[in-house]
Formats: sequence, C-alpha cells, structure tokens
Amino acid sequence: MYFAYDARTEELRAKLLAFMDEYVYPAEQVAHEQRARLASPWDTPQVVEDLKAEARRQGLWNLFLPDAEHGAGLTNLQYAPLAEITGRSPQLAPTATNCAAPDTGNMEVLAQFADEAQRKQWLEPLLAGEIRSAFAMTEPDVASSDATNITTHIERDGDEYVVTGRKWYISGAMNPDCKIFIVMGKTDPDGEDIRRQQSMVLVPRDTPGVTVNRAMRVFGYEDHYHGGHAEVTFDHARVPVTNLIGEEGGGFAIAQARLGPGRIHHCMRLIGMAERAIELMCRRAVSREAFGKALAQQGVVHNWIADARVTVEQLRLLVLKTAWLMDTVGNRGAHTEIQAIKIATPRAVVDIIDRAIQLHGAGGVSQDFPLAELYAGARTLMIADGPDEVHQRSLARREIKKYL
Repeated sequence: MYFAYDARTEELRAKLLAFMDEYVYPAEQVAHEQRARLASPWDTPQVVEDLKAEARRQGLWNLFLPDAEHGAGLTNLQYAPLAEITGRSPQLAPTATNCAAPDTGNMEVLAQFADEAQRKQWLEPLLAGEIRSAFAMTEPDVASSDATNITTHIERDGDEYVVTGRKWYISGAMNPDCKIFIVMGKTDPDGEDIRRQQSMVLVPRDTPGVTVNRAMRVFGYEDHYHGGHAEVTFDHARVPVTNLIGEEGGGFAIAQARLGPGRIHHCMRLIGMAERAIELMCRRAVSREAFGKALAQQGVVHNWIADARVTVEQLRLLVLKTAWLMDTVGNRGAHTEIQAIKIATPRAVVDIIDRAIQLHGAGGVSQDFPLAELYAGARTLMIADGPDEVHQRSLARREIKKYL
C-alpha cells in the first residue's frame, strides 16, 4: 500500500520545502551574525522578521491552527508533514511561519476558551505575529509534572485577581515582544476536587508586581531564538476579573486541552530534527576518511545510518496515526497514542542526534554544526510537557485496566 498526502498538503509541502531551501537555511548563519551585533541578545534579528514577512506572503502562516477562522484550517494529519519540515531548522522555521511554541499552544487556548474581548486584545496580535506570549505553569519549588502541586495563588479581591507565586522555565518570556502571560494558579487551594482548584488568568507583562528575574539555561544554552526560558515572579500582581480564561476551576482541563496538540507538534518537529541529523551524518560520512577509507565504508557507520532511517520511518507512522486519531476521535480518543509518541519520539531522536555528533567528532559539539543545539532541544523534550515517566505511568495503567 502506498501512502500519499492529500493535494493541499502536497502543495504546502512543496512550497514549504522551497521556502526552507531558498530562505531559511541561508538565514541560519545570518541570524547568528546579526544577533551578535544586537544591543540585547533577546531582541529579534532583522532576518527573522524578513522570514516572517516572506512566509506570510507565501501563505505559509499559522499552519498549526485547525480553526479556519483564525488559522490555516488544516487537520492534524495535514499539518504533521509541514511541522516536520520546520523541525529541520527549529531555531528559525517555526518562528518564521508563526508556528512556534509556546505561542501555538497559547493561541489554541485563546481560540478555544477565551471570550471575544480577550481574543480581540491578545489572540489577534498573536495571529498576526505582532507580539509573543508565554505560558506560566512550571514552578521551581514543587514537582510540576503533577499539576495539582502548583502553589501559585490567584485570589479574588473585589473586581480583581491577585496573583502571587514564582514560576520558572517560562518559555519565550525573555523576548521583549512577549506581552502576555497565561498564568496557571490555584483559585480554590482547599477545594475537595484537586482538579478543580486551578484556574488560568491573563497577566500582561507590564503589570505591576511581575518581574522577569533571569534567563534559565538549557544544557548551557540560553535559547535566544525561542525567546529564552525565564524565572518569573508574580508578587501580588493585580489583573481584572475579566482576565480569567474560561471559568474558575477550569485551569486543569484547559491545560490538558493545550498539552495534547503541543505534544504532537513537538514530536512532528522532532522527526524533522532527526532527518536533519541523518542528512548531516551522511554528508559527513562521504566527505571524511579515517584509517585509510571513507567513514561511509565503516561498518559501524552503516549500522548507525540504517538504524536511524528505520527508527524515523517507524516514528513518522506512529505520529501520523496519532494525528489521524486526533482528527477523527478527538484528543481523548487518541490519549494512548499521544502518550506513546511523547515517550518514543524524544528518546529515539536523542539517540540519532547523538550518533550524528559522534560521527562529527569535536565538530559535533561545536557551534559550527547545529547538532549540539538539536541535541539539547530533543533531550529537553524528554522532560517538557510532562516527563516520560508520567506518560509511561498513565499508559501502563490504561493497558493493565483492560485485564482487570
């Protein structure tokens, strides 16, 4: 049986592949050079803005959002191969097409749960790429993989909510274009239902009491292109009650709705990262000699490349199956598969990138190749959006339940 994408997907794939070749890959080195000359490393290089303008001109914009009113109207199955392509240059391509996390998840939340005024104020400029955003959930003082542990307080005081707490690894928050935080905290910390204690509120960056303390590093990288990962303090930050997203007690459900698509988007891009690593591995293997023959003639290199190709093909099919299930039976119906790809994909891609690094020797850990940054990003995704062990625990429970 031959698998083929539909006509619209094939058309967008062709346009996106050409966009990558003509604009994105040549811009990678330019972006590094421009960033080195910026007054602040968190500012956006001009070449990134140029890429955004070109992507929007070509209709390669907001591809992730299935809502046709706000996004491209693609299904998850249609978006999957496009996200994979952007994953080949994760520092530039997702941002260039306005498909970068955490903005994607935040836009999905606003499109699905925000009221009309909130969408007008925050969703529209995000869709236009005029501002960036951050999702403030993870905390340094508790195991945030269990969302019921969150200690940030969101206390009502008349017509305002008072937000108090400390968050960290808040992606995108170092970027000066990040204008809004979606903050998860507890409005009912003593409530009987631990999954109804949390709520989400919109907190503008310039709200008094909001302090971006520092950039958190990821394997030594500050991840400037992603907008950094900040530690943020909310010290009695006051916002109107109209900044509540959805209803009080709905924060846990909103978080779960947000994380499902986020997880599959990460896995889609990870496959692209693996493909980039395989390409670099093959180019290195045919261009270098050791012990009297090309690396491409070494048996162990054959094994690495063959195993990588088999693994990527398996992962891609599992991700496509998951995307199809999300489209046909919803996120809840695809729960097991979403967890499966979240467990399998980062782990396998880390191994592929590691082999590519090994093949490049010292160059593999240098700034002259993208492999070290790819490795750091892939390894981090074994923790982000719920560590692997949380998903393994949940998936195993579902399997065992069939036999009880």
